[in-house]
Amino acid sequence: MKQVVISGTGLYTPPFSISNEELVTCFNAYAEKFNADNADAIAAGTVTALDLSSVAFIEKASGIKSRFVMEKEGILDPARMVSRIPERGDDELSLQAEMAVAAARDALARASRTPADIDMVLVACSNMQRAYPAMAVEVQDALGIDGYGFDMNVACSSATFGIQQAVAAVQSGQARAVLVLNPEITSGHLNWRDRDSHFIFGDACTAIIVEAKDTAVSQHQFEIIGTELKTRFSNAIRNNFGFLNRFDESGVGQADKLFRQQGRKVFKEVCPMAAEMIKATLAKAGVEVAQVSRYWLHQANLNMNLLIARLILGRDAQANEAPVILDTYANTSSAGSIIAFHKYQDDMAAGSTGVICSFGAGYSIGCVVVRKL
Repeated sequence: MKQVVISGTGLYTPPFSISNEELVTCFNAYAEKFNADNADAIAAGTVTALDLSSVAFIEKASGIKSRFVMEKEGILDPARMVSRIPERGDDELSLQAEMAVAAARDALARASRTPADIDMVLVACSNMQRAYPAMAVEVQDALGIDGYGFDMNVACSSATFGIQQAVAAVQSGQARAVLVLNPEITSGHLNWRDRDSHFIFGDACTAIIVEAKDTAVSQHQFEIIGTELKTRFSNAIRNNFGFLNRFDESGVGQADKLFRQQGRKVFKEVCPMAAEMIKATLAKAGVEVAQVSRYWLHQANLNMNLLIARLILGRDAQANEAPVILDTYANTSSAGSIIAFHKYQDDMAAGSTGVICSFGAGYSIGCVVVRKL
């Protein structure tokens, strides 16, 4: 079987950051106005008063301290609490494609590749700003890449599932090199007026170049020595927005058309699934847990990652064993584990082994075992 490597990664970070303090100020202004406007109904018991948020609550629940977004003024306007981003014309590069092109150029430079070296472009992320044409084909055109591209969505596991598709394309000879992109504008599906989740998400885009080991020229190569994917249906994380919504006008604009989750249920069910999946993937790849020096885990919740690492290692992980980026990026869905991989790989010695693992809605879990060359 042809050996395959990740030869480069890239990252696009949006220009705006929102601190927990800013977010809490906005949310509490909204909640206080809501409670005042509905004081009589709240007193009568027909409307439930909104609890206020706090920085301490957010950090205890998630470990998040700030998040990057594509636009912040609209989000921090208590009367709006949604980004103000105008639509672009059909002859302009779309917002997600713009993010993807920036991350792609970063990955290409790191891999010592040019667009002429890429045969396949794959955009894999949780939310697409349109149904068609595919964002991947738009990015392919913007970069001047020959070949083909397509989009795919496996929620927070989109990047690891995308890596597996790229591996298969290289091993089969369909592509010399594949560009996998994860442009996540997760701020767009977040209900900023929901106290239990208003702090969760941020925006970012990552890029990964996957190619054959025998032709790779990068100084930053990681051989892919094992991949495993798993899905199991669950409604615990859900978003009902879609093109069929207009068939029933009564549901348009309702809260179920945005992100929602049963947080405790997700925590209880996903953590052991992810830990067992990682151990099983390592065993299949012939790698012992003790041989793994780094875990780049999905960056959704610090408490989840701490527990998953503990279930794998039988002890608390050291900071360098399971690096955290969600404190500054928040949950960037499929991009999270790749941001961690991108930022925390250069210090690893040749021969070191690590695991990229994502988990999220579906449920979907993807594991990629890599060894630094």
